[in-house]
Amino acid sequence: MAKLSQIGGSDAGDKPPRGVYILPNLFTTASLFAAFYSIIQATIGNFENASIAIIVAAILDTLDGRVARLTNTASDFGKEYDSLVDLISFGLAPALIMFEWGLGAIGKSGWLVAFLYVATTALRLARFNTQASLSKRYFQGLPCPAAAVLLAAGIWTAHAYGLSGGVYQGLAVTVMVLLSFAMVSSVPYRSFKDFDLKHRVPFVFILGVVMAFVLISFDPPVVLMTAFLAFALSGPVNWILLRRQGVSPFKPAADSPDTLNDAKFGDRVSEPSD
Repeated sequence: MAKLSQIGGSDAGDKPPRGVYILPNLFTTASLFAAFYSIIQATIGNFENASIAIIVAAILDTLDGRVARLTNTASDFGKEYDSLVDLISFGLAPALIMFEWGLGAIGKSGWLVAFLYVATTALRLARFNTQASLSKRYFQGLPCPAAAVLLAAGIWTAHAYGLSGGVYQGLAVTVMVLLSFAMVSSVPYRSFKDFDLKHRVPFVFILGVVMAFVLISFDPPVVLMTAFLAFALSGPVNWILLRRQGVSPFKPAADSPDTLNDAKFGDRVSEPSD
């Protein structure tokens, strides 16, 4: 009987604790709210607010990872919740905004391209969730938050400068298709997770941060679109350079003790985005 009681006590102790961590999941929920708000704004034709909301969702998505890591509050619940929110915030919401903005006017091909974008976002998330080998230095494929911010900044720019018509609709279709394939590709994109903010940095780095804020404030939509377009193009450049050097950018997961979600920017420990 003593043995049975010991076994029963051991099984009880192996059960995972109930409940969820509040703080990191509040940021994830806020990201979901921003995505829902962006969809609502797009349906009433307010594309500037819709675009800004997607960018806010990407920022919150980065913060939830940092908070979970700093407070040691990563969990399996957070991992699944984060992944679901990513699909909505960086897959469904940008596609619906693009459809409302101009893809709907070009007929069947418009909503098919929007669906392609959503599907490839989901496939990217699923690939990461089942992926055994990750690199701390590189993302495999374009992170979906980066793709979403690029689309949002593009719409914001078009709205701000009154760009519309068949030419811009065709450009939007082309960009969405390219981003869709970039997300599910094996092209390496720098993750910047090897950049340690805890150590000292040169003074010029702080000056660069200040200048970045000044530059963004000068013309937010154009600057953001240019920055994320450059990041999207950096993947193929990295691939060519690394291939010439004979370097494999993706190493076993052992090189990274933090199992972050490499499918997106700033993912938290044990939590998957895209």
